[in-house]
Amino acid sequence: MCPLSTHQSIKATKLISILNSSIKFRASTATSAEATPSSFRNKNPKDINILVAGSTGYIGKFVVKELVNRGFNVVAVAREKSGIRGKNSKEETLNQLQGANVCFSDVTKVETLEKSLNDFGVSVDVVVSCLASRTGGVKDSWKIDYEATKNSLVAGKKLGAKHFVLLSAICVQKPLLEFQRAKLKFEAELMKETEMDSGFTYSIVRPTAFFKSLGGQVELVKDGKPYVMFGDGNLCACKPISEEDLASFIADCVLGEDKINQILPIGGPGKALTPLEQGEMLFRLLGKEPNFLKVPIGIMDFAIGVLDFLVKIFPSMEDAAEFGKIGRYYAAESMLVLDPETGEYSAERTPSYGEDTLEEFFEKVLREGMAGQELGEQAIF
Repeated sequence: MCPLSTHQSIKATKLISILNSSIKFRASTATSAEATPSSFRNKNPKDINILVAGSTGYIGKFVVKELVNRGFNVVAVAREKSGIRGKNSKEETLNQLQGANVCFSDVTKVETLEKSLNDFGVSVDVVVSCLASRTGGVKDSWKIDYEATKNSLVAGKKLGAKHFVLLSAICVQKPLLEFQRAKLKFEAELMKETEMDSGFTYSIVRPTAFFKSLGGQVELVKDGKPYVMFGDGNLCACKPISEEDLASFIADCVLGEDKINQILPIGGPGKALTPLEQGEMLFRLLGKEPNFLKVPIGIMDFAIGVLDFLVKIFPSMEDAAEFGKIGRYYAAESMLVLDPETGEYSAERTPSYGEDTLEEFFEKVLREGMAGQELGEQAIF
């Protein structure tokens, strides 16, 4: 599934579009044309060792399952206390990651990670990183989205990795938040690795919204509450993708030569949906008359202004201000490809993948609830 004013100046919007266009052009044409597929791509899946960082995260656990099902030899890095707020024990983690070889370590400390992997005694062909900040806070973003992700690259390369698959986010096209800046910094360094090492390749996956990020109001509406949206409900649109479909696409990047040294935006099947259309779909499934609560986006702008002022007096409120900006971003910005020519979001330019639809997801949540789809520390997203 960002912050400041949606009404960016035309000049700023064009600059962002030009920068993104330039990065994408370099990534998807110049480097890929020179890339030579690494020898691991000639092996059978059972002989290919894939290191997965962020293996117990929302997407990570599905990626591990998909890679195992495809016959790869998976080494999943996990914390001894994993899951939301570290609630899962080692035994629960091992059960969750069945079929994979689980290496308990700390990705935030490169020396610890390297030692753990060395003690594990395996070489690595491919690194898949599904690491992402759980809170979106300033320090947490740089610690996880940049530093820990870089640690997985450094440790993986020392063990022989020749390909790196990065789970990023489509919203980095318009970087107004700290976690987006942290992700972009790592993306840039990852691309630089291929310039310095011609035998090393990457695939950067930038998905649109996840199903769970759009499911927070299902049970409320079921209980008779109105569907809340900002503005007229058309401010932001997305082509949401399920965790299984995204995991499948990420797995495709391991051997797919058409995905070498590419930035790969990806959405789910079907048309782009606005919050208004998502709400209408939900009421239709419930057989209820639509009942919307439309909140002026200016309310969030005012709140952010207050928080930014307070941060100058109380620096400890830095994350609170950032959370406000995150909420503002996702209330106003579409999770679609940003057209470099127009500076506008484009559903047509946003690729589709998979078969799972948001309507099917809503139907499931209406039957079974949000069990297993909890946002936890990422509730702000």
